[in-house]
Amino acid sequence: MYENEPTGADGDRTTARIDETSEESFFEVPRLGHDIRFVFAAVGGGAVRIGREVARHHLKYVETVAINCDLRVQDLEEYDRRVYLGSDWRASVDAGGSPHQGSEIARAAAPALERLFEGSTFVTILASLGGGAGTGALPHVLDAAARSARVLSVFVVKPFKCEGDRRAVADRALARLHFVDSFVEKQERGAGKLQVLDNEAMRAKGRTTAFRDINAHWGRVVAAHIDRAFIAPSEAVLDDFRMAYTPSVDVPLLTPRSEPTRPTPVGPVELPPLGPTAAWEATERPETELTFEIGGAPPGPDLA
Repeated sequence: MYENEPTGADGDRTTARIDETSEESFFEVPRLGHDIRFVFAAVGGGAVRIGREVARHHLKYVETVAINCDLRVQDLEEYDRRVYLGSDWRASVDAGGSPHQGSEIARAAAPALERLFEGSTFVTILASLGGGAGTGALPHVLDAAARSARVLSVFVVKPFKCEGDRRAVADRALARLHFVDSFVEKQERGAGKLQVLDNEAMRAKGRTTAFRDINAHWGRVVAAHIDRAFIAPSEAVLDDFRMAYTPSVDVPLLTPRSEPTRPTPVGPVELPPLGPTAAWEATERPETELTFEIGGAPPGPDLA
């Protein structure tokens, strides 16, 4: 109960509390990482390895998720969440390099995937194509994310040309993404983006690069995208929001102001004659007096 709270004629304080609560909720600033969710999901064995490099950047507010058909995904401590597409009683279950098998496993886990992205705002998906888990599960993960996320970025990793069949499988998987209606709708509205990370382009640069360095390179690319495209703009928008909806409150300052020193009378001083209604009050004042001005209005509620 508040002290000195205004009451109605019947002494009821409920109305005053409701009005105050409504005003505070109207100016409430959304919280990054809570009201505005950032989710990064790595799908497939190759993407999970690259995603570990992304997780090591410790991006602010970002929830990291590993999705794979391999039971060992549950041991990856770099991720906030680890999703094993399978059953614990069948520890050997895996896509086996078959996109069809990976698709069937992900289809069975569709309700869990939808809950994973529920309430998300900015989602980034990284998938490795050419194998069974990433290639087969990506359309289902993409559909679940596109249904919930406000903005969706997708990165797919293509194998080297020397990997032959795997690269051909990746090309076919890319073509099938055009049939994921929820993601296509996101792209048409400008809220979805697809980018291909081609390993062959790294080899074409004419330098010898270790496989782990390629993973680290793609990890830096994805981490930089999340920070530049999602986190930094969100922080800037919320800063503007606070400035726009926070009342301008001047911090009370004590500003000394000197009054002119009253001259000391020299010799006799003649006072004006007193009229019948005039009054004269002798008051002793110091020769120098400092007064203080308090600027601004009293601070309002803290809206930060």
